[in-house]
Amino acid sequence: MTARPRVAAPIDAAKPLAGRHALVTGAGSGIGAAIAAELARLGARLTLIGRRPGPLAQQCATIFEAFGGECRHDTADVTDAASIAAAFAAAADWGGPIDLLVNNAGAAESAPFLKTDLAMLERMLAVNLRGAFICTQAALPAMLAGRMGRIVNIASTAGLTGYAYVAAYCAAKHALIGLTRALARELAARGITVNAVCPGYTETPLVDRAAATIAAKTGKSAEAARAALAASNPMRRLMTPDEVAAAVGWLCTPAAAAVTGQSIVIAGGEIMP
Repeated sequence: MTARPRVAAPIDAAKPLAGRHALVTGAGSGIGAAIAAELARLGARLTLIGRRPGPLAQQCATIFEAFGGECRHDTADVTDAASIAAAFAAAADWGGPIDLLVNNAGAAESAPFLKTDLAMLERMLAVNLRGAFICTQAALPAMLAGRMGRIVNIASTAGLTGYAYVAAYCAAKHALIGLTRALARELAARGITVNAVCPGYTETPLVDRAAATIAAKTGKSAEAARAALAASNPMRRLMTPDEVAAAVGWLCTPAAAAVTGQSIVIAGGEIMP
């Protein structure tokens, strides 16, 4: 199939991403699924990447029902360069060059520092940093050729501060923020912006697992554990995936063309960098 060329489309206020091809990793559930839906609402053509085909297919179907447009999905491991190269080549063949890349795939594990072994550290670096590095290298040549691109890395408040018992996760997310800032400097004059969005505790399966772990270790109920997580910010509530997705969507629009190298916190006032 012949790849579609990158064509500058007139900006539609209702669909400012019309004509743009967006690729979202970890898009089958939680924040990734919400981001995919928001980009579709804004008019983007979508490729969804993840490790589980079932949720990806369901998300594409949900997006098509809600917004129409075009959506495809592919299974790939973001930590495997060969897997990503194949998936990105297939995406470009289907939908043209990737204009908007959202590096959302991530994972969190917790343990006291002295029980955090090198294997855990390597897992956290692999999915939270290496994955974004590999995907960005796969998408960047076409962005440079077209002198246009948006790269959004989904980091965390853990990339801006420290939390007990998640040293490996904090280290990986801090590294992702560093990668974001370095690339933003390097690409600022090339029509490409690079930003990070840093959610606090958000209503996702990841937080469900965190609450379950707290409940198991402390004897609290799951509801009490979730309330304890929500109490970490002045709003005293968990964030929603849609709130995170709205920030990502805006960063991808022409309205955010002057915003690069930023770490935008969605955390109810917990962190004020």
